Amino acid sequence: MRDTFLMPHYFEDLHAGQTFVTPGKTITEAEVVMFAGLTNDNNQVHTDVEFAKQTRYGQRVVHGMLVASLTLGLIARTGVFEGSAVALLGVDQWKFVGPVFIGDTVTVTVDVLSSRLTSSGKNGVVERQITVRKQDGTVVQSGRMDLLVLTRAEAISS
Repeated sequence: MRDTFLMPHYFEDLHAGQTFVTPGKTITEAEVVMFAGLTNDNNQVHTDVEFAKQTRYGQRVVHGMLVASLTLGLIARTGVFEGSAVALLGVDQWKFVGPVFIGDTVTVTVDVLSSRLTSSGKNGVVERQITVRKQDGTVVQSGRMDLLVLTRAEAISS
């Protein structure tokens, strides 16, 4: 089931079985170059066309952590957790399943596994399975990104 976007979903709105699919994002060479500069991860498999031609992929590979970081931005574009998220609780069991190349378009699927109210009653924990796919449907990354979210009552009183 796909849910509506562009409005925050509070604890009461989130339940096991919901699925949110983000818009796509095409990864550009400029983004790879900027990420390499920002992180100082200048591994030749990402930054050197001639070197990358000799690798198993035959071309440059986008940094795995760039894709993981873009995942959070793509989820934000849905609006589902904007204004309701309190904190990202962790990135668990994250797997880099396949390569992403410059020019690939990625989308993210968020599957809500469960939700539970915290002991304070002001927030809830939403367990989320995240799957990143390329334009052909191939899974390239996946794992858990659980989130602390506001209850509707707490959002109103803030």
